[in-house]
Amino acid sequence: MKEATQMIVTAQPEASESGARVLMRGGNAVDAAMTAALVAGVVDPQMCGIAGFGSCQIYDPDSGRHEVIDFHGKTPLAATPDMWEDRLAGETRDGFGFVLEDNANDLGYGAVTTPGSLMAYFEAAHDYGTWDWADIVAPAVRQAERGFLVRPHVHHWWTHGADMGRVRVEQRLGFSRTGRDIYFRADGRVKMIGERLENPDLARTLSLIAREGADVFYKGEIADRIDADFAANGGLMRKADLEAYQTTRTEPLRGSYRGFDLATNHPPGGGLMLIEMLNILEHFDLAAMGHNSTDYIRIVSEAMKAATADKDAYIGDPVFVEIPERLMDKTYAAQIAERIKGGEKMHVPRLGTPEPKDTTHVCVVDKNGMCVTMTHSLGMPSGVITDGLGFMFNGCMAVFDPRPGRAGSIAPGKSRFSSLCPTIAFQSGAPKVLLGAPGGTQIAMGVLQALLNVLDFDMSMVEAVSCPRFSATSDAIDIMNRIPGYVVEPLEKDGYQVIRSAMSFGIAAVHGIRIDDGRLTGWADPGHDGVALGV
Repeated sequence: MKEATQMIVTAQPEASESGARVLMRGGNAVDAAMTAALVAGVVDPQMCGIAGFGSCQIYDPDSGRHEVIDFHGKTPLAATPDMWEDRLAGETRDGFGFVLEDNANDLGYGAVTTPGSLMAYFEAAHDYGTWDWADIVAPAVRQAERGFLVRPHVHHWWTHGADMGRVRVEQRLGFSRTGRDIYFRADGRVKMIGERLENPDLARTLSLIAREGADVFYKGEIADRIDADFAANGGLMRKADLEAYQTTRTEPLRGSYRGFDLATNHPPGGGLMLIEMLNILEHFDLAAMGHNSTDYIRIVSEAMKAATADKDAYIGDPVFVEIPERLMDKTYAAQIAERIKGGEKMHVPRLGTPEPKDTTHVCVVDKNGMCVTMTHSLGMPSGVITDGLGFMFNGCMAVFDPRPGRAGSIAPGKSRFSSLCPTIAFQSGAPKVLLGAPGGTQIAMGVLQALLNVLDFDMSMVEAVSCPRFSATSDAIDIMNRIPGYVVEPLEKDGYQVIRSAMSFGIAAVHGIRIDDGRLTGWADPGHDGVALGV
């Protein structure tokens, strides 16, 4: 357990160290978070990067500013609602992705949405940071110049990172010439744990961004090279999409749970789903049930199912979709709770055929109490690397519904729901817990359970992020392998389908910091390669 007055937690040792060095040299939480995010894009290049998307919450007690910067990917302007309707083959079981017969939404130039990550990093650093932009980017440049050693989680994702109709990760890694050059050995296999991966093209791209800022990506030389590449390869995205891209900046979405005040992100992020689940669970004495008991798993799973069904039906990009206010309403949640108490099993409609865990997270608290919690991702990466640029583009078109007229349907300039929910819980006006997670559609489920572990069971952060988790984003309940059979057997006898994973850790990978009277304790989910560093 790490204790300090400043702390950073990320899913990569290199990213945590780079952020810790910033804090040690007097940078603030935003300086450290953006430095770490850029380094993460180098050493976890399919989890995140400058051509990705995400959501960032910043709380600055000194200035009183509290803001969420949302930077979801946007559908290219050339997209149409029905362009893939006749190619729909199925839906992932957890409801966070659609499979086309030719995988055009999953692999290649048609899979890419207009990215927002770099713009968000730049805006956060400019508006909240204290360091020059070039100094924030410099550690990522150095990391790209010297390369990195392939870590266990990186290799595991390369070899086990796709299923349920999605294209295999090796196909994504080898889709581009750059990918074939840097990710594979001479014998045709992907590089192994401990082997060095070098990407000089990315070092040159990041050096250009360090000198010229985000505009070079969205309006300048890099935008021109992206435009030419996508035009030559039949991609939807063009320079006009990059030029039109804007982040969305709002006050946090606020809720409450058992006397704690919650701040999270708005749709199309997963914060509303998280608050709905907590509103339902407030009507149950979870602590009396016992952590991960049979009753606990049943009740929490039913809350997950209810919120998932509402998400599928109603939650999308608020610019395009009117989201019912009742989803935030505690009276509505009480009605669902009564149905669960009466024994009703919630139903999650599915087409039939889980969102891959290809995302990462950073949490930072500095000596002045500034807090940053940011989840950033490539979605399921497209495999596209423009020659000479070195970074892979997101593949977020796969999560749009090819059927017109639905909350998640395709529309030009639209963002699709994602489960990203960087969250801060406050107690008596002061931050108590900040956390978030990678994990695709399971993010909200992992964050929910870690929050319950702290707020209902008073767990330390190491316990909160390390306990075995479960999820119900369909009519089935998924459990990790450390949950005993005797706990779930009564559920199976009651008619529940319980699907056991072979993995010890999963259902997102939660990273967080707990604050107790100014004392910080943080932990990185042991299912990934990350670390908490206090300085």
